[in-house]
Amino acid sequence: MSRPSDHFDSPAPAKASATSPALSPREWMRWFWRQLTSMRTALLLLLLLAIAAVPGSIVPQRSSDPNGVTQYFVNNPKSAPILDGFQMFDVYTSAWFSSIYLLLFISLIGCVIPRTKHHIEALRADPPKTPVNLSRLPAHLTRDVTSVSAEAVIEAAHKITRGLRYRVRRYDRGSTLTISAERGYARETGNLIFHFALVGVLLTVGFGGGFGFAGQRVVVEGQGFTNSLLAYDSFNPGRFFNPSTLPPYSISLDSFKVVYEQANPNAIGQPLDYNASVTTQLRGGTPVQQNIKVNEPLRIADTDVYLLGNGYAPTITVRNPAGEVIFTDSTPFLPQDRNLTSVGVIKLPDGLSQQLGMIGFFYPTVSTGHSGALFSMYPDLIDPEVTFNVYAGDLGLNAGVARSVYALDTKNLTQLTGGKTGVKSIELKPGESADLPNGLGTVTFDGVKRFASLDIHRDPTQGWVLVFALAALAGLLISLFIPRRRLWVAVTTLPGGAVHIETAGLARGDDPTLDSAVTALDNAVATNLGLTS
Repeated sequence: MSRPSDHFDSPAPAKASATSPALSPREWMRWFWRQLTSMRTALLLLLLLAIAAVPGSIVPQRSSDPNGVTQYFVNNPKSAPILDGFQMFDVYTSAWFSSIYLLLFISLIGCVIPRTKHHIEALRADPPKTPVNLSRLPAHLTRDVTSVSAEAVIEAAHKITRGLRYRVRRYDRGSTLTISAERGYARETGNLIFHFALVGVLLTVGFGGGFGFAGQRVVVEGQGFTNSLLAYDSFNPGRFFNPSTLPPYSISLDSFKVVYEQANPNAIGQPLDYNASVTTQLRGGTPVQQNIKVNEPLRIADTDVYLLGNGYAPTITVRNPAGEVIFTDSTPFLPQDRNLTSVGVIKLPDGLSQQLGMIGFFYPTVSTGHSGALFSMYPDLIDPEVTFNVYAGDLGLNAGVARSVYALDTKNLTQLTGGKTGVKSIELKPGESADLPNGLGTVTFDGVKRFASLDIHRDPTQGWVLVFALAALAGLLISLFIPRRRLWVAVTTLPGGAVHIETAGLARGDDPTLDSAVTALDNAVATNLGLTS
């Protein structure tokens, strides 16, 4: 068909592009809050928190192993400052770990509170109405009977489901009588208990970290310390810690025993047991003999005393040329290997014509390698020996800069023995003495004692942490093993007086027992009414 001569084709409309409206700051905040308080974000933050805690188990921490941090700086002078810049030696108090911790706490609170409100409303609501077409449900059974009435069937179904602790409501549709039964809300209750307990753990851990403390002290056999700030080698208080809360008591190390493997040739020298025998005394109390082991901490005055490490403390005496004692002490040497080859430092700022520093190497069972170097072949005291490299000069103790007692800065010192000096290192067996270089005096190796490294820890909320942890476990088990399901029974009176019974079920989530539950209900109703299955 021809178009009229005056026909005009309108141009094709331009393609319209969908443009999202710009969000206001309030709407952006609402979007961010919804993302933060979603369960997916909470799980992601929980995973990030677990990953962020990994460096704390790889790199020594100042809060638990300050000596290890010091040794790490000595062994890794280039990488240690970089790691320290990222707070790797203070992982659990670092800004980035605390940020993840706080975000997780906010996310859980924002996620759990709306779910709790919704759960309470669901508990107060009636079971849902019976669907019209029960045959579409995943579990469905039917039977026709003639010897009972529809009312009797409904009453029997109502009684049985109530006995199974279902919430039951009756809904009738003309000639069809129905009941709706629902159970399994404890599943969501357990889920909420788990999340509230997790929040409780976060709260109590944070509270305990704020009001608690952790301190370390190295104690040599025959020595002790009182529980005061000045007595600790290192001390890490919580943000809200008050020194007046330190409980007054003292701990003395009477002896330290180690049992080594001697029968198994493949594990000779492997430590089997550590036991620190201590004497504790509360202020105004009587001394008490107690033991501390690796997995058996000492509990005293709301603090836990853990055994972290141990080693040897050679007793060294230094005399000046006139024979006067200017230094005598049992100095802890830090173990360097499994056979307890140990390194220690002795600093002599006074008493001699010049300041001396001595780097000592202790060998519990000394042996000589093929290259002539000394090493320890067994961790127990069988043939002990100590050697010293002597340095003279400025120890740097008057510069006002904190110095580690386990390290010697040799930058401003001149080495007098050992190394490239051409002078042999001082080598001493127990009871032996040797002259210091340049006629500075003598050094004597008097004997060896053991030392124990103790960690004193106080957490006022550890009992609550246990309670919340058990509650989280209980809530998790409830949410895993209690199914949530709905059952329906519909009874229709057919023409002629026969009764058509439908039993159906629907589960929320995966419920492998749904079919058996529907079958059991159908059989129970039949048995109650005296019907044959």
